[in-house]
Amino acid sequence: MAHPYLPHTDADIEKMLGVCGLKSLDDLLSVIPGELRLSRPYKLPEAMSEPEVRRFFESLARKCQPLTCFAGNGFYDHWTPSAILSLIARSEFLTAYTPYQPEISQGTLQYIFEYQTIMSRLTGLPISNASLYDGATATAEAALMMVASARKKNRVLISATVNKAVREVVATYCKYHGASLTEVAEADGVTSRQAISAELAKGDVAGVIVATPNRYGIVEDYTGLADEVHAVKALLAVNCVASTLAILKTPGQWGADIAVGDAQSLGMPLSFGGPYLGFMTATSALMRKIPGRIVGATTDANGQRSFVLTLQAREQHIRREKATSNICSNQGLMALFAAAYTSLVGEKGLQEINRQGAAAVRALVGRLEATGKFSKAFPTRPFLNEVALKTSVNIDELLQRLADNDILGGVKIADDMLLVAATEMQSADDIDRYAAIAAQL
Repeated sequence: MAHPYLPHTDADIEKMLGVCGLKSLDDLLSVIPGELRLSRPYKLPEAMSEPEVRRFFESLARKCQPLTCFAGNGFYDHWTPSAILSLIARSEFLTAYTPYQPEISQGTLQYIFEYQTIMSRLTGLPISNASLYDGATATAEAALMMVASARKKNRVLISATVNKAVREVVATYCKYHGASLTEVAEADGVTSRQAISAELAKGDVAGVIVATPNRYGIVEDYTGLADEVHAVKALLAVNCVASTLAILKTPGQWGADIAVGDAQSLGMPLSFGGPYLGFMTATSALMRKIPGRIVGATTDANGQRSFVLTLQAREQHIRREKATSNICSNQGLMALFAAAYTSLVGEKGLQEINRQGAAAVRALVGRLEATGKFSKAFPTRPFLNEVALKTSVNIDELLQRLADNDILGGVKIADDMLLVAATEMQSADDIDRYAAIAAQL
Protein backbone atom coordinates (compact mmCIF):
# COMPACT_ATOMS: atom_id res chain seq x y z
CA MET A 1 0.00 0.00 0.00
CA ALA A 2 1.37 3.42 -0.97
CA HIS A 3 1.77 6.13 1.66
CA PRO A 4 1.58 9.41 -0.32
CA TYR A 5 1.31 11.52 2.84
CA LEU A 6 4.69 10.44 4.29
CA PRO A 7 7.41 13.02 3.50
CA HIS A 8 10.15 10.43 2.81
CA THR A 9 11.34 9.40 -0.65
CA ASP A 10 11.49 5.76 -1.66
CA ALA A 11 15.25 5.95 -1.21
CA ASP A 12 14.84 7.33 2.33
CA ILE A 13 12.48 4.53 3.25
CA GLU A 14 14.72 1.84 1.74
CA LYS A 15 17.72 3.16 3.69
CA MET A 16 15.83 3.20 7.00
CA LEU A 17 14.47 -0.29 6.44
CA GLY A 18 17.99 -1.49 5.69
CA VAL A 19 19.22 -0.21 9.05
CA CYS A 20 16.42 -2.24 10.66
CA GLY A 21 17.30 -5.34 8.61
CA LEU A 22 13.95 -5.27 6.81
CA LYS A 23 12.99 -5.29 3.14
CA SER A 24 9.61 -3.56 3.13
CA LEU A 25 7.13 -1.57 5.20
CA ASP A 26 4.98 -4.70 5.35
CA ASP A 27 7.86 -6.43 7.15
CA LEU A 28 8.03 -3.51 9.57
CA LEU A 29 4.32 -3.78 10.35
CA SER A 30 4.13 -7.58 10.41
CA VAL A 31 3.75 -7.64 14.20
CA ILE A 32 0.36 -5.91 13.84
CA PRO A 33 -2.47 -8.39 13.12
CA GLY A 34 -3.83 -8.05 9.60
CA GLU A 35 -7.39 -7.36 10.77
CA LEU A 36 -6.16 -4.26 12.58
CA ARG A 37 -4.35 -2.80 9.57
CA LEU A 38 -5.93 -0.46 7.03
CA SER A 39 -6.09 -2.19 3.67
CA ARG A 40 -7.53 0.67 1.62
CA PRO A 41 -6.36 4.19 0.79
CA TYR A 42 -7.11 6.94 3.30
CA LYS A 43 -10.52 8.54 2.79
CA LEU A 44 -9.24 12.08 2.42
CA PRO A 45 -10.86 14.72 0.21
CA GLU A 46 -9.15 16.23 -2.79
CA ALA A 47 -7.01 19.30 -2.22
CA MET A 48 -8.91 22.59 -2.00
CA SER A 49 -7.95 26.19 -2.48
CA GLU A 50 -8.01 28.58 0.49
CA PRO A 51 -11.42 30.07 -0.47
CA GLU A 52 -12.81 26.55 -0.91
CA VAL A 53 -11.54 25.51 2.51
CA ARG A 54 -13.08 28.61 4.09
CA ARG A 55 -16.43 27.98 2.40
CA PHE A 56 -16.34 24.34 3.48
CA PHE A 57 -15.90 25.16 7.15
CA GLU A 58 -18.41 27.99 7.01
CA SER A 59 -20.96 25.48 5.68
CA LEU A 60 -20.20 23.21 8.64
CA ALA A 61 -20.57 26.11 11.05
CA ARG A 62 -24.03 26.92 9.68
CA LYS A 63 -25.16 23.44 10.70
CA CYS A 64 -24.41 24.18 14.36
CA GLN A 65 -27.60 25.21 16.13
CA PRO A 66 -27.02 27.76 18.91
CA LEU A 67 -28.89 26.68 22.04
CA THR A 68 -29.72 28.49 25.26
CA CYS A 69 -28.01 26.22 27.77
CA PHE A 70 -29.76 25.03 30.94
CA ALA A 71 -27.55 21.91 31.11
CA GLY A 72 -24.72 21.52 33.62
CA ASN A 73 -23.68 18.20 35.16
CA GLY A 74 -20.12 19.42 35.74
CA PHE A 75 -19.75 21.91 32.88
CA TYR A 76 -21.40 25.33 32.80
CA ASP A 77 -22.23 28.11 30.35
CA HIS A 78 -20.39 31.26 31.43
CA TRP A 79 -19.55 34.50 29.66
CA THR A 80 -16.02 34.77 28.25
CA PRO A 81 -14.72 38.36 28.32
CA SER A 82 -13.41 39.29 24.87
CA ALA A 83 -10.12 40.49 26.34
CA ILE A 84 -9.24 36.90 27.30
CA LEU A 85 -9.53 35.55 23.78
CA SER A 86 -7.31 38.38 22.59
CA LEU A 87 -4.69 37.65 25.26
CA ILE A 88 -4.45 33.89 24.76
CA ALA A 89 -4.29 34.30 20.97
CA ARG A 90 -0.94 36.10 21.22
CA SER A 91 1.71 34.03 19.43
CA GLU A 92 4.08 33.84 22.39
CA PHE A 93 1.35 32.04 24.37
CA LEU A 94 -0.10 29.88 21.60
CA THR A 95 3.28 28.51 20.53
CA ALA A 96 5.04 28.29 23.90
CA TYR A 97 6.23 24.83 24.96
CA THR A 98 6.86 23.49 28.46
CA PRO A 99 9.17 26.04 30.14
CA TYR A 100 12.21 23.87 30.85
CA GLN A 101 14.61 26.78 30.28
CA PRO A 102 13.77 29.55 32.77
CA GLU A 103 16.11 32.06 31.13
CA ILE A 104 13.85 32.20 28.04
CA SER A 105 10.51 31.32 29.68
CA GLN A 106 9.95 34.01 32.30
CA GLY A 107 6.61 35.14 30.83
CA THR A 108 5.21 31.63 30.71
CA LEU A 109 6.54 30.81 34.16
CA GLN A 110 5.08 34.01 35.60
CA TYR A 111 1.53 33.38 34.37
CA ILE A 112 1.71 29.81 35.64
CA PHE A 113 2.87 31.15 39.01
CA GLU A 114 -0.04 33.61 39.03
CA TYR A 115 -2.46 30.81 38.13
CA GLN A 116 -1.14 28.71 41.02
CA THR A 117 -1.55 31.64 43.40
CA ILE A 118 -5.16 32.17 42.28
CA MET A 119 -6.09 28.48 42.67
CA SER A 120 -4.43 28.36 46.07
CA ARG A 121 -6.52 31.34 47.21
CA LEU A 122 -9.73 29.86 45.78
CA THR A 123 -9.27 26.46 47.44
CA GLY A 124 -7.65 27.55 50.69
CA LEU A 125 -4.69 25.18 50.24
CA PRO A 126 -1.06 26.33 49.94
CA ILE A 127 0.30 24.24 47.04
CA SER A 128 -1.06 24.27 43.49
CA ASN A 129 0.17 22.47 40.39
CA ALA A 130 -0.16 23.67 36.82
CA SER A 131 -2.03 21.71 35.73
CA LEU A 132 -4.05 18.65 34.63
CA TYR A 133 -6.14 17.74 31.61
CA ASP A 134 -9.61 18.03 33.18
CA GLY A 135 -11.43 17.63 36.47
CA ALA A 136 -11.95 13.88 36.07
CA THR A 137 -8.28 13.05 35.53
CA ALA A 138 -7.31 15.46 38.31
CA THR A 139 -9.57 13.51 40.69
CA ALA A 140 -8.06 10.24 39.50
CA GLU A 141 -4.56 11.60 40.10
CA ALA A 142 -5.66 12.58 43.62
CA ALA A 143 -6.70 8.97 44.28
CA LEU A 144 -3.30 7.69 43.16
CA MET A 145 -1.55 10.36 45.21
CA MET A 146 -3.44 9.19 48.31
CA VAL A 147 -2.29 5.62 47.75
CA ALA A 148 1.30 6.74 47.09
CA SER A 149 1.26 8.68 50.38
CA ALA A 150 -0.15 5.82 52.48
CA ARG A 151 1.73 3.03 54.13
CA LYS A 152 0.50 -0.41 53.10
CA LYS A 153 -2.99 0.89 52.30
CA ASN A 154 -4.27 1.06 48.74
CA ARG A 155 -8.03 1.49 49.11
CA VAL A 156 -9.78 4.77 48.26
CA LEU A 157 -13.37 5.67 49.07
CA ILE A 158 -15.36 7.80 46.65
CA SER A 159 -18.84 9.16 47.34
CA ALA A 160 -21.70 8.21 45.05
CA THR A 161 -22.54 11.93 44.97
CA VAL A 162 -19.40 12.64 42.94
CA ASN A 163 -20.24 13.17 39.25
CA LYS A 164 -20.73 9.79 37.55
CA ALA A 165 -18.26 10.48 34.72
CA VAL A 166 -15.61 11.45 37.27
CA ARG A 167 -16.18 8.25 39.23
CA GLU A 168 -15.79 6.18 36.07
CA VAL A 169 -12.46 7.83 35.21
CA VAL A 170 -11.19 7.32 38.78
CA ALA A 171 -12.22 3.66 38.61
CA THR A 172 -10.27 3.18 35.38
CA TYR A 173 -7.12 4.81 36.79
CA CYS A 174 -7.32 2.74 39.98
CA LYS A 175 -7.86 -0.53 38.11
CA TYR A 176 -4.69 -0.17 36.08
CA HIS A 177 -2.56 1.16 38.94
CA GLY A 178 -3.38 -1.62 41.38
CA ALA A 179 -5.48 0.56 43.68
CA SER A 180 -8.81 -0.50 45.12
CA LEU A 181 -11.80 1.83 44.82
CA THR A 182 -14.93 1.60 46.97
CA GLU A 183 -18.03 3.65 46.21
CA VAL A 184 -19.72 5.03 49.32
CA ALA A 185 -23.51 5.15 49.24
CA GLU A 186 -25.54 8.33 49.23
CA ALA A 187 -28.52 9.12 51.45
CA ASP A 188 -31.13 11.72 50.48
CA GLY A 189 -28.83 13.33 47.94
CA VAL A 190 -25.70 13.57 50.11
CA THR A 191 -22.82 11.32 51.14
CA SER A 192 -23.73 8.76 53.80
CA ARG A 193 -21.49 9.61 56.75
CA GLN A 194 -22.41 6.33 58.39
CA ALA A 195 -21.15 4.44 55.34
CA ILE A 196 -17.86 6.35 55.40
CA SER A 197 -17.39 5.63 59.10
CA ALA A 198 -18.01 1.93 58.55
CA GLU A 199 -15.40 1.77 55.77
CA LEU A 200 -12.83 3.80 57.69
CA ALA A 201 -13.18 1.42 60.64
CA LYS A 202 -11.74 -1.39 58.49
CA GLY A 203 -8.32 0.26 58.72
CA ASP A 204 -7.23 -0.11 55.10
CA VAL A 205 -8.37 3.22 53.62
CA ALA A 206 -5.74 5.53 52.11
CA GLY A 207 -8.12 8.34 51.24
CA VAL A 208 -11.66 9.62 50.79
CA ILE A 209 -13.05 11.63 47.86
CA VAL A 210 -16.21 13.72 48.21
CA ALA A 211 -17.73 16.59 46.22
CA THR A 212 -19.31 19.99 46.74
CA PRO A 213 -21.47 21.03 45.02
CA ASN A 214 -22.21 17.40 44.35
CA ARG A 215 -23.72 15.69 41.29
CA TYR A 216 -27.18 17.04 42.21
CA GLY A 217 -25.96 20.62 42.74
CA ILE A 218 -26.26 20.14 46.51
CA VAL A 219 -23.79 21.91 48.80
CA GLU A 220 -22.82 19.19 51.28
CA ASP A 221 -21.84 19.80 54.91
CA TYR A 222 -18.54 18.08 55.73
CA THR A 223 -18.19 19.25 59.32
CA GLY A 224 -15.98 16.82 61.22
CA LEU A 225 -15.23 14.62 58.21
CA ALA A 226 -11.56 15.62 57.94
CA ASP A 227 -10.97 14.81 61.61
CA GLU A 228 -12.54 11.38 61.16
CA VAL A 229 -10.47 10.66 58.05
CA HIS A 230 -7.23 11.90 59.59
CA ALA A 231 -7.82 9.84 62.73
CA VAL A 232 -7.14 6.68 60.69
CA LYS A 233 -4.16 8.33 58.92
CA ALA A 234 -6.03 8.72 55.63
CA LEU A 235 -6.32 11.76 53.36
CA LEU A 236 -9.39 13.76 52.32
CA ALA A 237 -9.93 15.15 48.81
CA VAL A 238 -12.78 17.42 47.75
CA ASN A 239 -13.90 17.63 44.12
CA CYS A 240 -15.11 21.20 43.45
CA VAL A 241 -16.53 23.45 40.76
CA ALA A 242 -13.87 26.17 40.59
CA SER A 243 -16.12 29.23 40.25
CA THR A 244 -18.31 28.31 43.23
CA LEU A 245 -15.31 28.52 45.57
CA ALA A 246 -15.73 32.31 45.47
CA ILE A 247 -18.73 32.01 47.79
CA LEU A 248 -18.60 28.52 49.33
CA LYS A 249 -16.53 27.25 52.22
CA THR A 250 -13.21 26.18 50.74
CA PRO A 251 -11.72 22.67 50.89
CA GLY A 252 -9.00 24.11 53.07
CA GLN A 253 -11.62 25.34 55.54
CA TRP A 254 -13.16 21.85 55.58
CA GLY A 255 -9.74 20.48 56.53
CA ALA A 256 -9.16 18.70 53.23
CA ASP A 257 -5.69 17.61 52.16
CA ILE A 258 -6.40 17.89 48.41
CA ALA A 259 -8.76 19.94 46.27
CA VAL A 260 -9.43 18.94 42.68
CA GLY A 261 -11.92 19.71 39.97
CA ASP A 262 -12.47 21.34 36.63
CA ALA A 263 -11.71 25.02 36.08
CA GLN A 264 -13.98 25.19 33.00
CA SER A 265 -16.43 27.28 35.03
CA LEU A 266 -13.84 30.09 35.04
CA GLY A 267 -15.21 31.45 31.78
CA MET A 268 -14.03 28.69 29.44
CA PRO A 269 -16.40 28.11 26.51
CA LEU A 270 -18.17 24.75 26.51
CA SER A 271 -16.79 24.15 22.98
CA PHE A 272 -18.40 20.74 22.54
CA GLY A 273 -16.23 19.26 25.30
CA GLY A 274 -12.96 21.11 25.57
CA PRO A 275 -10.23 21.97 26.00
CA TYR A 276 -10.85 22.33 29.73
CA LEU A 277 -8.52 22.49 32.72
CA GLY A 278 -8.04 20.20 35.71
CA PHE A 279 -6.81 21.90 38.86
CA MET A 280 -5.20 20.39 41.94
CA THR A 281 -4.13 22.02 45.18
CA ALA A 282 -2.83 20.34 48.32
CA THR A 283 -1.29 20.81 51.72
CA SER A 284 2.43 21.52 52.04
CA ALA A 285 2.99 17.97 53.29
CA LEU A 286 2.04 16.66 49.83
CA MET A 287 4.19 19.00 47.73
CA ARG A 288 6.57 16.17 46.74
CA LYS A 289 3.68 13.90 45.71
CA ILE A 290 1.61 16.30 43.64
CA PRO A 291 1.73 15.61 39.87
CA GLY A 292 2.14 18.20 37.15
CA ARG A 293 4.22 21.38 37.15
CA ILE A 294 5.01 23.62 40.10
CA VAL A 295 6.47 27.06 39.45
CA GLY A 296 8.24 28.89 42.24
CA ALA A 297 9.46 32.47 42.67
CA THR A 298 13.11 33.16 43.43
CA THR A 299 15.81 35.74 42.63
CA ASP A 300 18.44 35.56 39.91
CA ALA A 301 22.18 36.32 40.15
CA ASN A 302 21.39 40.04 39.97
CA GLY A 303 18.87 39.89 42.79
CA GLN A 304 15.89 40.35 40.48
CA ARG A 305 12.65 38.42 41.00
CA SER A 306 12.42 35.42 38.67
CA PHE A 307 10.49 32.17 38.23
CA VAL A 308 11.56 28.52 37.90
CA LEU A 309 10.10 25.02 37.83
CA THR A 310 10.65 23.60 41.30
CA LEU A 311 9.92 20.85 43.83
CA GLN A 312 9.73 18.04 41.28
CA ALA A 313 11.67 14.80 41.47
CA ARG A 314 13.53 13.86 38.26
CA GLU A 315 11.52 10.62 38.19
CA GLN A 316 8.51 12.63 37.07
CA HIS A 317 10.23 13.19 33.73
CA ILE A 318 12.90 10.55 33.07
CA ARG A 319 12.10 7.49 35.21
CA ARG A 320 8.42 6.96 34.55
CA GLU A 321 8.23 3.58 36.27
CA LYS A 322 9.30 5.18 39.57
CA ALA A 323 7.20 8.34 39.23
CA THR A 324 4.18 8.95 41.44
CA SER A 325 2.46 10.16 38.27
CA ASN A 326 3.24 10.18 34.58
CA ILE A 327 1.79 13.68 34.15
CA CYS A 328 4.68 15.89 33.05
CA SER A 329 2.92 18.31 30.72
CA ASN A 330 0.29 20.89 31.56
CA GLN A 331 -2.69 22.69 30.11
CA GLY A 332 -0.63 25.88 29.95
CA LEU A 333 -2.88 27.82 27.60
CA MET A 334 -5.94 27.04 29.70
CA ALA A 335 -4.07 27.90 32.90
CA LEU A 336 -3.41 31.29 31.31
CA PHE A 337 -7.12 31.48 30.45
CA ALA A 338 -8.10 30.84 34.09
CA ALA A 339 -5.57 33.37 35.38
CA ALA A 340 -6.76 36.03 32.92
CA TYR A 341 -10.44 35.39 33.69
CA THR A 342 -10.12 35.55 37.46
CA SER A 343 -7.91 38.63 37.22
CA LEU A 344 -10.39 40.45 34.99
CA VAL A 345 -13.51 39.40 36.87
CA GLY A 346 -12.03 39.72 40.34
CA GLU A 347 -13.27 38.40 43.67
CA LYS A 348 -16.42 40.54 43.73
CA GLY A 349 -17.17 39.68 40.11
CA LEU A 350 -16.96 35.94 40.80
CA GLN A 351 -19.27 36.35 43.76
CA GLU A 352 -21.77 38.31 41.66
CA ILE A 353 -21.67 35.66 38.90
CA ASN A 354 -22.59 33.03 41.48
CA ARG A 355 -25.39 35.20 42.86
CA GLN A 356 -26.86 35.69 39.40
CA GLY A 357 -26.64 31.97 38.63
CA ALA A 358 -28.26 31.05 41.94
CA ALA A 359 -31.06 33.54 41.32
CA ALA A 360 -31.63 32.26 37.78
CA VAL A 361 -31.87 28.59 38.73
CA ARG A 362 -34.24 29.40 41.60
CA ALA A 363 -36.41 31.43 39.27
CA LEU A 364 -36.52 28.49 36.86
CA VAL A 365 -37.40 26.05 39.64
CA GLY A 366 -40.16 28.33 40.84
CA ARG A 367 -41.69 28.58 37.38
CA LEU A 368 -41.48 24.81 36.81
CA GLU A 369 -42.94 23.99 40.23
CA ALA A 370 -45.86 26.32 39.43
CA THR A 371 -46.83 23.98 36.55
CA GLY A 372 -47.53 21.22 39.10
CA LYS A 373 -45.35 18.84 37.09
CA PHE A 374 -42.00 19.42 38.80
CA SER A 375 -40.64 19.37 42.34
CA LYS A 376 -37.19 19.46 43.92
CA ALA A 377 -35.82 15.91 44.27
CA PHE A 378 -34.17 16.82 47.60
CA PRO A 379 -36.31 19.68 48.95
CA THR A 380 -34.43 20.15 52.24
CA ARG A 381 -30.96 20.34 50.70
CA PRO A 382 -29.22 23.64 49.83
CA PHE A 383 -28.18 23.92 46.19
CA LEU A 384 -26.22 26.36 44.06
CA ASN A 385 -26.59 27.04 40.31
CA GLU A 386 -27.87 23.52 39.65
CA VAL A 387 -30.67 21.35 41.00
CA ALA A 388 -32.22 17.91 40.50
CA LEU A 389 -35.97 17.98 39.79
CA LYS A 390 -38.51 15.17 40.00
CA THR A 391 -41.05 15.35 37.21
CA SER A 392 -44.15 13.58 35.95
CA VAL A 393 -43.53 14.54 32.31
CA ASN A 394 -41.68 12.41 29.78
CA ILE A 395 -38.15 13.82 30.06
CA ASP A 396 -37.04 12.68 26.62
CA GLU A 397 -40.05 14.39 25.04
CA LEU A 398 -39.45 17.53 27.10
CA LEU A 399 -35.79 17.77 26.11
CA GLN A 400 -36.64 17.24 22.45
CA ARG A 401 -39.39 19.87 22.54
CA LEU A 402 -36.99 22.31 24.18
CA ALA A 403 -34.25 21.55 21.64
CA ASP A 404 -36.71 22.20 18.83
CA ASN A 405 -37.10 25.64 20.36
CA ASP A 406 -33.34 26.26 20.66
CA ILE A 407 -33.06 25.35 24.34
CA LEU A 408 -30.71 22.75 25.83
CA GLY A 409 -33.01 21.79 28.66
CA GLY A 410 -30.84 19.86 31.10
CA VAL A 411 -29.48 16.38 31.74
CA LYS A 412 -31.66 13.33 32.32
CA ILE A 413 -30.21 11.45 35.31
CA ALA A 414 -33.16 9.08 35.92
CA ASP A 415 -36.46 8.26 34.23
CA ASP A 416 -38.19 10.78 36.47
CA MET A 417 -35.30 13.11 37.37
CA LEU A 418 -33.91 16.05 35.43
CA LEU A 419 -30.80 18.04 36.32
CA VAL A 420 -31.04 21.72 35.35
CA ALA A 421 -28.51 24.50 35.75
CA ALA A 422 -28.43 28.26 35.18
CA THR A 423 -25.74 30.91 35.17
CA GLU A 424 -25.47 34.60 34.43
CA MET A 425 -26.07 33.68 30.76
CA GLN A 426 -29.77 32.75 30.99
CA SER A 427 -32.21 35.67 30.98
CA ALA A 428 -35.68 36.01 32.46
CA ASP A 429 -37.08 35.63 28.93
CA ASP A 430 -35.16 32.36 28.51
CA ILE A 431 -36.66 31.07 31.76
CA ASP A 432 -40.16 32.11 30.66
CA ARG A 433 -39.75 30.25 27.34
CA TYR A 434 -38.53 27.11 29.12
CA ALA A 435 -41.43 27.12 31.59
CA ALA A 436 -44.02 27.80 28.87
CA ILE A 437 -42.85 24.80 26.80
CA ALA A 438 -42.75 22.55 29.87
CA ALA A 439 -46.29 23.59 30.85
CA GLN A 440 -47.61 22.35 27.51
CA LEU A 441 -46.62 18.71 28.15
